[in-house]
Order: sequence, then C-alpha cells, then structure tokens
Amino acid sequence: MPPLRLLTLLTALATVGGPAALPAHAAGTDPWVRAWGENAQGQLGNGSVLLQQTPAAVLGITRDDVREVSGGGGGAAAAANPFAVALLKDGTVKSWGANQTGQLGNGTTTAQSFPATVTGLSGVSEISAGLNHVLAVKAGRVLAWGSNASKQLGTGQDTTNPYRTPVPVQSLDKVKDVGAGCDFSVALRQDGTVWTWGLGTNGRLGTGNNTTRETPQKVPDLTDVESIAVGCDHVVALTADGTVKTWGKGGEGQLGNDSVTDSSVPVDVAYLDAVARVYATSGSGFAVLDDASVAAWGKNDAKQLGDGTNANRTTPVVIDTLKGVQDIAGGADFTLAALDDGSVIGWGANATSQLGDGSTTVPPTTTTTLPPGSGITHVTTTKTGKSGFAY
Repeated sequence: MPPLRLLTLLTALATVGGPAALPAHAAGTDPWVRAWGENAQGQLGNGSVLLQQTPAAVLGITRDDVREVSGGGGGAAAAANPFAVALLKDGTVKSWGANQTGQLGNGTTTAQSFPATVTGLSGVSEISAGLNHVLAVKAGRVLAWGSNASKQLGTGQDTTNPYRTPVPVQSLDKVKDVGAGCDFSVALRQDGTVWTWGLGTNGRLGTGNNTTRETPQKVPDLTDVESIAVGCDHVVALTADGTVKTWGKGGEGQLGNDSVTDSSVPVDVAYLDAVARVYATSGSGFAVLDDASVAAWGKNDAKQLGDGTNANRTTPVVIDTLKGVQDIAGGADFTLAALDDGSVIGWGANATSQLGDGSTTVPPTTTTTLPPGSGITHVTTTKTGKSGFAY
C-alpha cells in the first residue's frame, strides 16, 4: 500500500468519533482486523471506550499480519478484565484492553485502548487468553503472564501478585498448543498428551479430583489428542480416532455426556463420531463433522447453540442452519461463526450489540455481522464477555 494512502487510513481510524465502522451488509474489502460489542475497557482496540454496534477496525492491525487473535476477560465491569491479544506472523505479540492483573504483559497494570507490542517477546507460535491471564508457546516451551491467584501461571512461585511480564511455566517442553480458561491452563504436547494446572474447581484439570495445582500435571489415561478447546471451566479434546473427550463443569450440559454433573476425568461426548474439528465457547461445545455439518451442546439459555430453543443440551444436536463453517467462538451468551464465503454470522443475545449487526435485537435464527467476501477466516470473543473479533 502506498505510504500516503496508509497514513490517510490510519488517520481516519484514529479520528475522534470513531474508527471506520463497516456496516454489516456492506461489501467488506478493507484489510483490518475488526471488533465490536462491549468496549468499556478499550478491549476493541479502536482507541475508544465506546460500545461499537458494527465491526470497527482494530488500530493498525491488518489481517495479513495476524496469525491469531484471542480474547480474554469478561463483561463491561472493570473487575471483569476484558482484553485481547494478537499473535503476529513475525512471532511478536500485541495486547490491549483491561490490565488490572497485568494481563497485557507490558510491565504495568494500566489499561490501554489500542494495541501495543509485548516488549521482549518474540518467536511465539501459539497464544491463548483466559479470564485474567495469557499463555504463549515459544520453541515448545510455555510462557505465561497476568493473574496467578489460582496458580494458573504454573510457575510454582508466589501466587499473591500478578506477573506483569511473561514468565516460564515449569517443566513443560515440546508443547504445540495451549488453552487458557477461567483461572486454569491447558497445554497439548507434541506426543498427544494433555497437561493442566491452576484452579481445580469442577474438576476442570481432568486429574481425577478438584485440587488446585501450581505446576503442570498430566491428564491421566488420555493419549493421541490432536487438538484442544478450552471454555471458561470445561475442556474439549479431539483424539486421533475422532473421539471427543470433555471434562470439568457439566452443570449446563457442556460435557455433552447426557448429564449435568461435573467430571474430574475425561468422558466421551455422546452420540458423536466422525469429528473433524472441535470448539469450546464460554459454556458450550461445538463440533464440525466430516460431512461439514455442525453439532452443538451445553449452555443455551440465550439461544447461543443456534438450535432454535433456549434449552440447555446435554448431548449434541445438529444445527441445520450452519453450513460452511470455518471457525466458531462464543462469549457469555452469544456465538459467532466465520463461513467459507468470507462472511461472519452470529446468534444468541444481542443487548450490547455483541452480534455486530448494528442492532440490539435478538435475531430469530442468525444475523449477518460481516457480509460474504469480507476476507474473514477466523473469529474470537472475550472469554466470558460480550465483545467479538474477526480476522
């Protein structure tokens, strides 16, 4: 892009009154990462703290530069700590939003409404934001920062103060992916084993009890795991043979095993096979099957499963309206999906415009957040909040 044109775009984005917002039904050909919904702590990264009803550009971050965006924290209240981190393709990390527990990794506890680089961090291959902490993989080792009140940083050190800059997690190597939940952490090693640490409530560590752990522990009797997805207080794992395992909180059916009981050990999701990919929203689970259909289970009080009801589902139900799904993410009461035509759709609650369609109306089925041709392939949300991102 010519320098003058780039400068003009950046100036427009920073103008008071707003970052350039993209109407939900307009042609979306711009290059920016987009964000919408709640923004009281600057978690949308657009230089303001104003609620955003339609997708607005995250300042200075283009989709071509981004490998992954991960949203953390919860709702609008300051104590909810909503924030986001972006892993760039050059291995550096940017962060923005709330920072009460040092989750921006910039050495302070001061919030910022625009992305800034996490100083001294490079060579990162994976990243995940939790409720109040962040995990990053570098050369197979795990780094962490933010709150350590529940020992979720895995340092084996002091748990009373937040860590404002990245620190190494003890004892883990050859890690290929990580997932940060609400006060706990999960790592998938290259050998297909899963390791957990932090808060043990609801059995979310999968180690057979509710004990909180300050260093990583292997989840027993779980092997050949290909991918993990971490909700607020439950975990979904896909094994090499297409079996889906879950553990942790089950009160809203998020374990998918035909019960509403917590499990401290992995259990099989019922009536589900031939699974290609799995996703975990705040309190639900989704699976894309080999035939490209989508099944969902778990919390559904705000119709966030997309099955047309508001009844929690303890076993998977096929969502007939979902086709061509590339990515799924969800916060406290809503769900987003990126489709193979470049569009983004959403469903569930919308009181704070978390669906990004320019309204606060709950759609009867799904609504369009970004139109086909937008170039979007991924979505994420704040962990338990009401802010959405597309890139």
